Amino acid sequence: MSLEELLRSRAVRRIRPNRKLALDSIIRARRDIDTAKTLISNQKFDWSLAVSYNAMLTAGRGLMFDRGYRPSSSEGHLAVVKFLSAALETDMSDRMIMVMNGMRKKRHRIVYEEMDIVSKSEAEQAVRWAEEFVNMIADTIQTMKTQSKEQRKTAVDKAFGLDKGKLGSFAEEDRCENRN
Repeated sequence: MSLEELLRSRAVRRIRPNRKLALDSIIRARRDIDTAKTLISNQKFDWSLAVSYNAMLTAGRGLMFDRGYRPSSSEGHLAVVKFLSAALETDMSDRMIMVMNGMRKKRHRIVYEEMDIVSKSEAEQAVRWAEEFVNMIADTIQTMKTQSKEQRKTAVDKAFGLDKGKLGSFAEEDRCENRN
């Protein structure tokens, strides 16, 4: 699904790019990774996986904030996964998004359905994936930081095949939302 389709379906919304919120999200994601490691040492493997997934989710949201988007409240976690799929187009990012989506589904089972379904080795692997993913997103945000605001906007719009005419009503709706 393209970014334009995500905007049209209202899975994601346009906001002003927010570098501080993006960087705070990376800090929060790294804190979650530390928490996940502590949970493993306390033999809380289910929750370690859930917190590792949360680190990935938080980093993904950070990238959204940096690029001027936020997930809708109705699609939440899945909107972040869909955004990342549209925004990051490399083999590594495709693999990490697939891993993240699998962790999202397992986290759902942990929180709402089952107990003790994660092994120690699976929890440790989840932490390694979260670290790799958070570092990849942090590097992406840092790369964007070195560009001017106009270069970032042009690069993002070009990457998503967007031009000013296509955003029309979405951009106007977002400006109205940001005022309220």
